[in-house]
Amino acid sequence: MPQQDLITELQSFGVRLADPIAGAPSRRGGAGPSDHKAMTVEGRTVMVPVHTAGAFASPYVASRPDAAGLSTVHRDGVAVGTVSFPFQPRFYALQTLDGIPYSKIATLHGRDVLATTILQTCIRYQSRTKTCQFCAIGQSLAAGRTIAHKTPEQLAEVARAAVLLDGVKHMVMTTGTPNVTDRGAAVLCDSAFAVKAAIDLPIQGQCEPPDDDQWFHRMKAAGVDALGMHLEVVTPELRRRIMPGKAGVPIARYLDAFAAAVPVFGRGQVSTYILAGLGDSREAILSMAETLVGLGVYPFVVPFVPISGTPLEDHPAPSPQFMREILAPLGAMLKAAGLKSGDIKAGCGKCGACSALASFED
Repeated sequence: MPQQDLITELQSFGVRLADPIAGAPSRRGGAGPSDHKAMTVEGRTVMVPVHTAGAFASPYVASRPDAAGLSTVHRDGVAVGTVSFPFQPRFYALQTLDGIPYSKIATLHGRDVLATTILQTCIRYQSRTKTCQFCAIGQSLAAGRTIAHKTPEQLAEVARAAVLLDGVKHMVMTTGTPNVTDRGAAVLCDSAFAVKAAIDLPIQGQCEPPDDDQWFHRMKAAGVDALGMHLEVVTPELRRRIMPGKAGVPIARYLDAFAAAVPVFGRGQVSTYILAGLGDSREAILSMAETLVGLGVYPFVVPFVPISGTPLEDHPAPSPQFMREILAPLGAMLKAAGLKSGDIKAGCGKCGACSALASFED
């Protein structure tokens, strides 16, 4: 099976594992790619659902890795490809002077990306009437797998270790939204400044659009190399239903913020996450993508993965065909515009593990 088809299928259906502990640990709950496990498919590392209801019923099964670390993927008993699993990073064995394991401060995503949620709480998450229905930001905190607030000093310490011990290439800093003014930009500034003082590591910061466009200049000056402001859903009515609190920041504000941020960070260095499969039509996603690409923004479209314990845990994942019908024209659109994931300095689009999009840019 061609690489892009296998990745698209695995990310839609998930996979059952004959050896759940192979490679680095999978993630349950929390922000970012959750209920996933990193797998390398023909040289490309991707995040594949393993803990979702869909994954438990997946037609795909990955065998126990052989002596070379390779696992054969079968569909309905027929071998369709091989995968391997990135090893657990060495920095996970360390802890801070006050006894906090490094893995509670930042985690390895994909193969070589350090990721952290600086604030594990969010003003939206505290109310069922405002929370994003797909979000699990509070789960890993409640389970004791992380801490509520990572200090700049802690992030710098872990980032330095991750680069020196495991060859991490870039870092993603996201945050729960702490207020309705800077919306997390201030804490990103403090954190990025500390990390850059400790180690030369490209950083993507992620937050909702702040109320003042000057924050883009402040984040850039503090050491943020790329910026993510995530729409997630592009249809206004659907946004109000699925993420009622976040929908209070209208799409028009996002578009104005993108237009202000691109001259600061550069074309292709500003991106947005779009979750395909929550109800937006193919046409709506591609129309928004066309607008974003025109602004110089990289639209990182990923298949929605329902996370256990969230209101949308039973929502179906998008079909592989639906994803191909979006990713193929989007990949062509990006190539024509000269916006390629490989040119992004840091972040989710550069990593590309949560979507098969990069394979459609070739």
